[in-house]
Amino acid sequence: MAMHGSSLGLLALVLLAFAPVAAPAADCGSLASPKLDWQECTKKNLMLQGSDLEGADLVGTDFSLTDLAGANVKSANLEKATLVRASLEGAHAEGANFAKIEAYRASFANIAAAGASFAGAELQRANFAGATLAGASFEKAELGRADFDKAVLTGTKFSFANLSRADLSGATFEGPPIFERAFMFLTRIEGLDLSAAAGLEQAQIDLACGDASTKLPAGLSAPTTWPCPAEHE
Repeated sequence: MAMHGSSLGLLALVLLAFAPVAAPAADCGSLASPKLDWQECTKKNLMLQGSDLEGADLVGTDFSLTDLAGANVKSANLEKATLVRASLEGAHAEGANFAKIEAYRASFANIAAAGASFAGAELQRANFAGATLAGASFEKAELGRADFDKAVLTGTKFSFANLSRADLSGATFEGPPIFERAFMFLTRIEGLDLSAAAGLEQAQIDLACGDASTKLPAGLSAPTTWPCPAEHE
């Protein structure tokens, strides 16, 4: 049965109303600015020190070897971004999302990242020395040989994280960090007061490296293997 022109027009309007709306393409050529869209862009080996990227969409962006020292990435979404050997030293990243990033040997030294998420991130040999990480989440993160010297770990979550050979020995915290099911093979905890730490079990302590000044939660005891020998790399 033939359809009148008016019926065809109405059908076209209905189909248009339910058609998927194409997401706007990322503006990879734009200059750094708050809330920009660099999703899936390649920004490798650039000098972006001090850039203001607050609230930016940086999902999947490749920042390998890029210098973002002192940048503002507060509340930015960097999920699945690549930050291999990148520097965010001294950056402001409160509330930022670094979940599932790849950041082998990246520098987060002195970063201000309270409340940030590094959940599921690849952070082997990353440098968090002097970082402020109160309330940050490293749940299920890979942190082999990561350095947290003088980092603030108040309420930081390491649940299910791999902390093999990570160095927490110079860290400070006012509220207890959380270590539920964290893998702590040769994790350096010398000198730390972990008496209020949450989630610690004897099996974790038996694998870790403490010393006579390490304070443990009630019911846990120092293994006879303490202190561990110093590492030489």
